Amino acid sequence: MKKLAVFASGTGTNFEAIARACKNGTLPAEVALMVCDKPGAAVIGRAREYGVETFVFNPKEYEGKAAYEAEIVRRLDEKGVDLVCLAGYMRIVGDTLLKAYDGKIINIHPSLLPAFRGANAVEQAVEYGVKVYGITIHWVNADLDGGRIIAQRAFPYEGSDPAEVHAIGQKIEHELYVQTINKLLCER
Repeated sequence: MKKLAVFASGTGTNFEAIARACKNGTLPAEVALMVCDKPGAAVIGRAREYGVETFVFNPKEYEGKAAYEAEIVRRLDEKGVDLVCLAGYMRIVGDTLLKAYDGKIINIHPSLLPAFRGANAVEQAVEYGVKVYGITIHWVNADLDGGRIIAQRAFPYEGSDPAEVHAIGQKIEHELYVQTINKLLCER
């Protein structure tokens, strides 16, 4: 059975969608580890509910990015992780993790990349006045939201409320991420 690691920093709804799909057999995998950089994040409770081991860390307790990423790599290797899924992980992945898991890290992003990269993509898109929003899943490389695109799904929206765009997008994210992970696992 393939092993996944899911990285998250917040509420963990994408984590839960992935964990649920593994539990009910939709994904032929198990979430072997959940990695979180926010000790008080809600995703920790979700991981506990699914019986998923967690590695929760405070980046300020390490000498730098290379130090905490070395610890993450050690734990990923220990679990035999096949694919790393970033799901609302609000840190830029550095060289240590990229080198160790090159070609094995994917991310989900709330815009139709290459437009609107970075943390406030939906707000940028609303400000720009776009009429078609979307979700992108891409390979992670050294460029911010710049890796090769794996999957995208668009949806129309004519309003100007970022919260509503996030709510619509999140429903799409949960389905698209599980489908995409399944496709990738079947190809490996």
